[in-house]
Amino acid sequence: MNEDERYVANSIRLWVWSGFYTVEEMTDMVDDILEDDCDDEMLKGLIEPELQNKRDQQKTWPTVTPCDRLDSVFEQLHEAGICALGNAGYTMSEGFTEIAEAVHDAPEGHYHGFCFYHGQDVERAIEEGGLMIAFGAMADDPEHSLRVARHIVDALQAAGFDVAWDGTIEQRIDLPGFQWLRRS
Repeated sequence: MNEDERYVANSIRLWVWSGFYTVEEMTDMVDDILEDDCDDEMLKGLIEPELQNKRDQQKTWPTVTPCDRLDSVFEQLHEAGICALGNAGYTMSEGFTEIAEAVHDAPEGHYHGFCFYHGQDVERAIEEGGLMIAFGAMADDPEHSLRVARHIVDALQAAGFDVAWDGTIEQRIDLPGFQWLRRS
């Protein structure tokens, strides 16, 4: 396997373990990143065995995973007027764009704050553990952003997560012990 193929193979592994993509989506995603020197059939053939490996591992997972608990927290935050998105784009800037789109599509005034994690955060969580969550207020108001962050921190702690945050708007909320376990 050459360097480009190793990159694609690792991407497939991360996509599978993220739990966000179907086989069809991953096949299309492989097409998007293939280089000329890659064996596309061999690489696409890695998807199903990796999914089977994950299905086998899932049998040992707890009934309610950390990802399930985080999804529940995000649902509660939505109800409280905080737009909470998982896997929002791949970067911070794409995450902010997805938040803006979600807020635009929501009823006027429904959201007063937001939080999200993006694709790079997911990859880091799979590889190393832990998860970073960005946050803010819909209005450019640092005090409101801090209130939003405190609400998020309280909700995460109530769900049993260890939370590290320095109490400022400059640092994202960190779930240092977060173990990424999202079923496909």
